[in-house]
Amino acid sequence: MSVLPNLFYAQSGGMTAVINATAAGVVQTARRHRDRIGRVYAGENGILGALEEAMLDVSREREATLAALRYTPGGAFGSSRFALGPPTSHPHHYARMIDVFRAHNIRWFLYNGGGGSAGTRLDVARAARAARYPLSVIHLPKTVDNDMALTDFSPGFGSVAK
Repeated sequence: MSVLPNLFYAQSGGMTAVINATAAGVVQTARRHRDRIGRVYAGENGILGALEEAMLDVSREREATLAALRYTPGGAFGSSRFALGPPTSHPHHYARMIDVFRAHNIRWFLYNGGGGSAGTRLDVARAARAARYPLSVIHLPKTVDNDMALTDFSPGFGSVAK
């Protein structure tokens, strides 16, 4: 485990042509902040990667690999439509995620997906707060999700509009 806090990234839902470009951008941006962010982990098969502790350390990938990732179709790390369920009826899912994040010193969770992922992001943030675990949870909208409330722009919208 690194001394610096780490970041966890996961892809969700149906994969799009540009979701891997977002993943590459996450890793490259984290690298520009090496004084604040240790490792970048990608969840295998989306949020299941957190629940099953199946995480890939992508922080050490070569720049050429990240550049190629931008043009790789589909979800490079796998996706899942697994729903954690409401925190009131499935508290074990949220407790497990917080336990895994705590064990790996993960302080940022970036969840790349659609509207369901945005809702899950809020539930995870609330669970972390209730557990008194300092976790920033950020939703990254995927390609065509300009239909979500408060989303101003989505990375692949221009290609979809054509």
